[in-house]
Amino acid sequence: MLGLKKIDWYIAKKFILTFFASLALIIGIVIIFDVSEKINHFVENNAPLNEIIFDYYLNFIPYFINMFSPLFVFITVIFFTSQMAANSEIIAILSCGVSYKRMMVPYIATASLIALFSLGLNLYVIPKSNVKRVAFETKYVKTAANSFNLKNLHYQITPGQYVYIESFSKWNSTAYKFTIEDIKNNKLVRKVSAETAVWDSTMAGWHLKRVFVRDYSEGLGDQVVYKEKIDTVIELKIKDLFNNEKTVEALDANQLNDLIATQAMRGDNNAMFAKLEKNRRLALPFSAIILTIMGVSLSSRKKRGGIGWNIGIGIGLAFTYILFLRFSEMFVYTDTLPPGIALWIPNLLFAIIAAVLYFMARK
Repeated sequence: MLGLKKIDWYIAKKFILTFFASLALIIGIVIIFDVSEKINHFVENNAPLNEIIFDYYLNFIPYFINMFSPLFVFITVIFFTSQMAANSEIIAILSCGVSYKRMMVPYIATASLIALFSLGLNLYVIPKSNVKRVAFETKYVKTAANSFNLKNLHYQITPGQYVYIESFSKWNSTAYKFTIEDIKNNKLVRKVSAETAVWDSTMAGWHLKRVFVRDYSEGLGDQVVYKEKIDTVIELKIKDLFNNEKTVEALDANQLNDLIATQAMRGDNNAMFAKLEKNRRLALPFSAIILTIMGVSLSSRKKRGGIGWNIGIGIGLAFTYILFLRFSEMFVYTDTLPPGIALWIPNLLFAIIAAVLYFMARK
């Protein structure tokens, strides 16, 4: 029993040390590439150095680590297990009467700890750090996503109240062909049609201009009133129009659930971004356990080609997993599958592959 505990700690220690060493190396490389890609944006928009370091990169690092931690786990397991196999340590462990199944225990235990840690970060810590990172990117990294216009927006802002916007310009915070409809007992009772609606952040409401207000009354005929300007406060804020894949990254688990419920009630097409983010946060951490089983099964036996061959296979499978993950998101964008199914397809496929490799390796 004491010998088994020593073996468990030995494998767990190598796992953790190699994992953090690979993280440090890859993060350094990624930051260098990211700086070279964004340096022009930083210079053109006069981004202060302290904001680049503390608001962006200090928050970019945990975001990147958490996003790719399962893949780092996979490559880490293949690397140090291949080393153990090359040094005949795996053979020595199995020769002492330790079964292949028992040898997997410290691997799965360590991967489970990393997965739970990653899940906690995903749900509660990373969203808070993403607030500053996303705000920095919006302010200093000018992309098409920061300046685009929206078209043909439809929202149910409260039960029985609907808003229709033909187009919205982010540049001047103005909605064009802005319509509010009130419906009671499945009948239209009031309609407010404005040529334009300008968002006012001080009053947290809209300035409607060139407005027709039409009240529908049974037996009395329609009553139409024209007003040059109306100020209105409704349950539609400017941030609601831009709840896309960037903004949902900055929401914690409770905020994300509230947003999904609100967008579902409104019939907001942007709801898919929130649902994708929620399922991505849940599915990605648990892939660490699946990829660990696969990594051990691939690298625990001596093979011709040695460590280099195993690492090559590992990197290839890691990129295949990323490809499957991105491909599964396309099912959501095309309305083929709901996020709750689509985002778990890669884990299911790789779990089957991991099971096959495990039974092959233990023979």
